[in-house]
Amino acid sequence: MKLEDKYPKLFDRLEDKDLEIRHLLTVDENYEDYDSEEFEFDYKEYNYIVYISELTQEAIGIDKLNELIVKLDKDNSFENFLASEIDLYALKSNLSTEEIEELILNQIEGIL
Repeated sequence: MKLEDKYPKLFDRLEDKDLEIRHLLTVDENYEDYDSEEFEFDYKEYNYIVYISELTQEAIGIDKLNELIVKLDKDNSFENFLASEIDLYALKSNLSTEEIEELILNQIEGIL
């Protein structure tokens, strides 16, 4: 199933309809990295880092981003959740990367 079919409300707000998930958000595993200070989330407390792309931020707006943070913070799928910025989150979950992407996109679709 195409993303546009799965998330029609989000894609109605996007000009480019030929997008992949990585254009909308990025979910990376968090691990101990001695060489980088870019992300300072304890890998034992937060096993994933989520970045909401500028494209998605512009499409949904600041109010919906704040609503997304509240919904994600309350989601039982996450043992720990921290929004360090409006577009950057750290979380701890047993879900896979793909499951987290789908959960977040479903949350976004639900608030639009």
